[in-house]
Amino acid sequence: MRSSEPRYLSGGVHPVKILVTGPFAVGKTTLVGTVSEIPPLRTEEVMTQRGELVDDLVGMRGKSTTTVAIDFGRRTLPGGALALYLFGMAGQERFVPLWHDFAHGALGALVLADPRRVQDSFTAMTRLEEMGLRYAVAVNQFDDAPHHPDHEYRQAFDLDPTTPLVRCDARDHGSVLRALIALVEYLLVARQEAS
Repeated sequence: MRSSEPRYLSGGVHPVKILVTGPFAVGKTTLVGTVSEIPPLRTEEVMTQRGELVDDLVGMRGKSTTTVAIDFGRRTLPGGALALYLFGMAGQERFVPLWHDFAHGALGALVLADPRRVQDSFTAMTRLEEMGLRYAVAVNQFDDAPHHPDHEYRQAFDLDPTTPLVRCDARDHGSVLRALIALVEYLLVARQEAS
């Protein structure tokens, strides 16, 4: 879907700000890059030996870079009425102030979860709840990850019954798009019910 020529939004397209969150090394940069219709902005840097002291690389084979601010991409949803502005937030604790800054004006968030490290997603969900942002959870289907039934994930995450839980492969365009559509449908219904 991505072309080498930039696409500009035409009239009648409503921009929607969405955060893409989750723990360190869960696939946020990959997800934003996979679905963006424009060349994504990435702030990845090579990890250093000093970084290994603060970023736990256990079980992260081949992880050599990390986001040091945000990733940014844009995706116009099918039908062309909504353009999602995707802000991929760095997952480490030291970047929390950025979360608060970028949450202003966001409609909601997609929390990317790693089924190998479910507990690592709790902090992102708690942070979003404290900020008053609704979210959906997308379980990223890593090749070597265990597969659990949805009800076990819902229980582990202590999700409200209305909070969407989807499975997603951050490398697959269609999969990521379906996760984003599930989030936006949920957010729009919640907004209508609140008004």
